Amino acid sequence: MSATKRMKKKSRVKSKQKKMTERVGSKQAALKNTVSSRIRNDATLKHLSWKEVHLETINPLFQRQLIVGNQVMLARVLLKRGCIVPLHSHENEQLSYILEGALKFWIDGKEIVVHAGEVLTIPPHMPHKAEALEDTVDLDIFHPPRADWINKTDNYLRK
Repeated sequence: MSATKRMKKKSRVKSKQKKMTERVGSKQAALKNTVSSRIRNDATLKHLSWKEVHLETINPLFQRQLIVGNQVMLARVLLKRGCIVPLHSHENEQLSYILEGALKFWIDGKEIVVHAGEVLTIPPHMPHKAEALEDTVDLDIFHPPRADWINKTDNYLRK
């Protein structure tokens, strides 16, 4: 192979490598933009004590406090013995962690009692109901945040 042909071949190889590097770089940039666009620009760092968070009384047996992030919400729920959370469902995935007391859930055709130190995971759109078997402190985590709780349109709780 002549020197000229070798130089042309090297040039074509370098050109292909450059184009591939540019494509990979642009794909990485697009991925980075996609990921960062999912994170809202108004994200803020928060350090809170429950003493600082508004305690909302929904009914005589149900109180709650909400801490809302960009893509997740933490609710501290205080239920008096006998409190009934009526049958409902929502688009949000829910984790319920019982800190004190016990809740009985009716969910997916089962009765499940969740005691202090236990967690129940509830998939999106799954109908469920609960009753406080004793005074209970519950931490609920929702993804995404519950718009009906934030906007106070959760009438099923306010009766």
